[in-house]
Parts: sequence; C-alpha cells; structure tokens
Amino acid sequence: MKIAMIGSGYVGLVSGVCFADFGHEVVCVDKDPAKIAQLKRGEVPIFEPGLQDVLARNLQAGRLTFVTDLSVALDGVDVVFIAVGTPSRRGDGHADISYVMQAAREVGEALTGYAVVVTKSTVPVGTNRAVADELGKANPSIDFDVASNPEFLREGAAIDDFMRPDRVIVGVESARARAVMAEVYRPLFLRDFPVVYTDLESAEMIKYAANAFLATKITFVNEIAQLCERTGADIKAVSKGMGLDGRIGNKFLHAGPGYGGSCFPKDTAALARMGQEHAVPMQIVETVIKVNDEIKRRMVEKVVDLCDDSVAGKTIAVLGVTFKPNTDDMRQAPSLTIVPALVGGGAAVRIVDPHGQKEGKARFPNVTWIEDPYRAAKGADAVVILTEWNEFRALDLPRLAAIMHRPRMADLRNIYNRSECEAAGFESYVAVGR
Repeated sequence: MKIAMIGSGYVGLVSGVCFADFGHEVVCVDKDPAKIAQLKRGEVPIFEPGLQDVLARNLQAGRLTFVTDLSVALDGVDVVFIAVGTPSRRGDGHADISYVMQAAREVGEALTGYAVVVTKSTVPVGTNRAVADELGKANPSIDFDVASNPEFLREGAAIDDFMRPDRVIVGVESARARAVMAEVYRPLFLRDFPVVYTDLESAEMIKYAANAFLATKITFVNEIAQLCERTGADIKAVSKGMGLDGRIGNKFLHAGPGYGGSCFPKDTAALARMGQEHAVPMQIVETVIKVNDEIKRRMVEKVVDLCDDSVAGKTIAVLGVTFKPNTDDMRQAPSLTIVPALVGGGAAVRIVDPHGQKEGKARFPNVTWIEDPYRAAKGADAVVILTEWNEFRALDLPRLAAIMHRPRMADLRNIYNRSECEAAGFESYVAVGR
C-alpha cells in the first residue's frame, strides 16, 4: 500500500519508518526543508534507539521517501496519516488541534482518489468528525473515510513498541475503511498482536484515558513515597509488594521526581479541560496534575536540605536532565523545575547528560555542561541524580566521594541506597520514599 505521513516529528517519523519496514511504500511530508534534507541523507534529527538503522534500511530499499510537496505524497495514496503536533493551548490547557485541521484542509484540497485519512496525533474526542467536515468543505467531491489510530509509543523504546505493540487501536465507521486499516496492520495481525476496532470517539478517548491512568499511577506512588519518608517505610519494598498483585502490576510504580515528557503533561491537561467543557470534572486527573507539580518542587527542597538549607555558593553536579533515559526530550522534565531553582538559589550547576545537551543548552544558559560524571563531581558539594541513564547506574561510589568537596548525594531515582553510599564515604544520602 502507499502511505503518506504528514508530519515528520517524533510520532510521524517513527511511524513512517516502521510502516516502510512492514513493506509499505511510505512518503513522509514536512514543511521544514532543512529537516527533509537531513532525512533524505539518512540523518535522524532526534535521538531514538534503533531508529537510524531502520530508516537507513528502508531508504536503501526504496520504500521510504521524504518530500515537502504534499501533492507528490498524495499521488496514488491509499492511506493518509496526520501526525502533526497538538501542543497544550496557552491559557486553558486544551489540546491545540489547529495543525491537525490545517493538514486536513490541505489534504482535502490535494486528494484526487479514495483514501482513508487517519488521525495519528493525540486529539480531543470529536476531532475526527471535525476532520471529516474539514475534508468535505475543502472539496465536496472527494471520496474518503476517516479513522482514528492513536499512537502508544514510549520514547526510548518506540521502535519496539511499534513492532511489538500491546495493542493497536483503530476507530473506523465503514467496512471499507476497516479493510484498508487491516491491510496496513496486516504484519501485526499475522503475528497475533491485538488490533482493536472501535468507533471514532472511543479510539480518541482510549488514548487520553490510558495516559491519564499511567500518570495517576506514577503520582500515586510518589505520594505514597512521601508518606514512607515520614513513617519509616521503604517505597521500593512497598512498590514491589504492590506490583506483585496482578490487578496492579509493577510498571509505573517507581518513585521519583515526577512525570514529564511530551505526552503525560499535555494529555492530562487536555483530559481535564474536556471534563470541564462537558460538565464532568476529572477530579482525579486534576489532582494528579497538581500533585505532580508539587512533587517537582519538593525535589528542590530535598536538595536544599541536603546542602545545609542553602545552595548559595555551592557547586552541584546534576546527572541527567532529560525526562527519562534513552531520549533527548526535555519537555516538561523535572529538571526544568529543579535546575533553575538551584541556579536561582545561587548554586554553580554542572550538568552531565548523554543526549540532553542539544536542547538543554538553550533551556539552561547559566550552567556548565560536562561529559564525564567524575569531572562534574570533582570539588562539588553535592551530586543530584535526576535521570536514570545507564551511565549513572554503576558509578564508582568511593571514587566519586573521594573527589567531592562535600560527598553528598540526592538520588532522586533510587538507584543506590544509604548503606552502600555511606560505606563508600558519602556523608549524606537522600532518596525518594526511603
């Protein structure tokens, strides 16, 4: 089948590359000429493990092309995926679907034959019907169906998530569209991965409900972690004991400095806004948003307490600033709250992150970037672990303590424990929920 992917950002690029790997002919479209030129050269503009290799393989095979001209992409197309951004709208937190609607309008003007127009972007309930209206207004004579196919890609594991998904959600309303989408996902169907067909509204809601539930799970365990600190319980033991219950599961039960990234913050905000618009307040989700923001601020207090109630004049080494490991994404990362607070408090901050420097330099202008954690820690008054990159999971703790001015650690990902840090020579160690 011929597939057009409108938008070559994170979701569009990963999806387009993987569809090509399924054997489809894929044309990815983007209005940024520099990005398209880069992709044509086989260069990936984002860090995502495995993406470079899959892209190169399909470029070489001739199944994957990149263009700026939408009409070229739509020539003879069977399926058009809209994978443009839906950022939080300023002022009210609602998802901004203006890019989606613009794409729908342009598709309607350029489409010449039947195609299924699929929304891959995360959009509020009702958007796909609005997309259908926009297509019809742009060209009343075109033949099309719309479908909703939300993505469930974890940054850092997106290729595996696409190729071996927990499920694929497809919202369709015609047998013709369903048959086309079944052909698109035939490789997964043949390997018995579940493909769930629903109506349009249910597909849209599934995405928001799933992300809000995971954000709730993270925030719940972070609140329990606070109580553990006051009562003497250990959140790692509590999380393990909870996670062994099959009804709960062990994923997303790791205490830390709060959730961030491109999805959870904007999707919880959008779901809360939808609830307000429909007079069904999402009280749990609204509380999750509030508590998550408080947790990030509480992490600042932990570091300040560790540094004798003031970071002024102190040197602090921060290990990791991306919102999670194996990505260069810093959107809504806890570091965006914590690092400016430390700098604002008068600290000299040194940052180490394997892939965060490209975006981080613009966000943190008053810090020093260092590639090696030991160089960053030399003469420092504290080390703060913010992101659990593999490079930080097996540090030589005695060496680290020996080169610091004051060997103190704020382990905000619970990688180590107090006894091993104290044995290594650290005078102070704080974690989350322990």
